[in-house]
Amino acid sequence: MFPSLSEYWRRPPAGYRPGATLMHVQRDLRNLPGEPLDGAAMRFRSADGALDFEVREVVQAQFLMHLVRTEFVLRVPSSGAGPVRIELNHRGAIRRQGIACKVRAGDAGALASRLQDDPRLLAALMPLDFKRLRIDREGSQWVVRLEHMGASEVVNRMPAFRRYIRLTAEQRQHLLQVLRGLRELLVEY
Repeated sequence: MFPSLSEYWRRPPAGYRPGATLMHVQRDLRNLPGEPLDGAAMRFRSADGALDFEVREVVQAQFLMHLVRTEFVLRVPSSGAGPVRIELNHRGAIRRQGIACKVRAGDAGALASRLQDDPRLLAALMPLDFKRLRIDREGSQWVVRLEHMGASEVVNRMPAFRRYIRLTAEQRQHLLQVLRGLRELLVEY
């Protein structure tokens, strides 16, 4: 008769419109054609075919508001075997002083040092405003999940407002450079 409390918390928040944030992201990635995968995901491909990634909406409910964040997902074939998890973050509390690479699972010391030593990748990662960057080996492929600070939406119920935080041209350029750099680097592993 009454829904359980766990079912209540799994429901999407009131006011969430699946795909609305993706339409803004598609506008921000204007040079890349996008095709919808489902209500909350879209695939983007570069014209030359060198870059193919998904963008997924991730909803986080809070009291009288919710956030719709976007997660950029890149899949790259892997020649190795065994589970691996690597996380990359900016170092420095106030100013960015580098990139910290932490191996959370598996044997990936060589890959981690290569990620920290690649000058082109570091040049693109340093100015990129990302919240989370995780690299996992799942089966026979690498899965890169990058959550950008922009390309997200804040929806408040009281007072009622909806605000999209856009992906600027500079951030778009750095994001695409990071995805291309990771694709080129991970193909070797």
